[in-house]
Amino acid sequence: MAYTRAYQYETSPRKLKPDYEPVKKTYPKKSTARRTSRVEEAKKMKAMYRRITMYVAIGFIGLFIISYRYSLIDDTHKELKQEEAKLALIEKETTQLEANIESSLNLKKIEEEARTRLGMSEPSAEQKVYVSLPKTDHIETSSDEVKPNTSEDNWLIAIINKITKNFK
Repeated sequence: MAYTRAYQYETSPRKLKPDYEPVKKTYPKKSTARRTSRVEEAKKMKAMYRRITMYVAIGFIGLFIISYRYSLIDDTHKELKQEEAKLALIEKETTQLEANIESSLNLKKIEEEARTRLGMSEPSAEQKVYVSLPKTDHIETSSDEVKPNTSEDNWLIAIINKITKNFK
């Protein structure tokens, strides 16, 4: 039966106890082997996720390196094209200058320039001197030694030498 105590103001009512004992459901105990297998499965899943994440990171890094290499190759290709354009321009200027030089080396043009700009003329018969050279072609060396004239060239040294002779 229930308790018969008096109710107090501002308090919670007391719970009644049943006259019978309630039946408790008993569940079979879980084995630790199952629990450990779940823990091991969770660890395996975490290891698998880590491995997958690592593979994705390695793949991303590999792709990044490849794209970086291609950007470097593209930059060097641009520089090469610029240098080739400069070379083509220089070669064009060189051929133009060679053509100008060849046209200016024309003997008639040189003669005309000498007459008009420099006021030159052909030498007369009186101005021509003919030189006869021997038919043999050999070189003769001079046996005279060239001695530098120290007294005339280095007059300051000569004066210093005379002064030092006086003090000796």
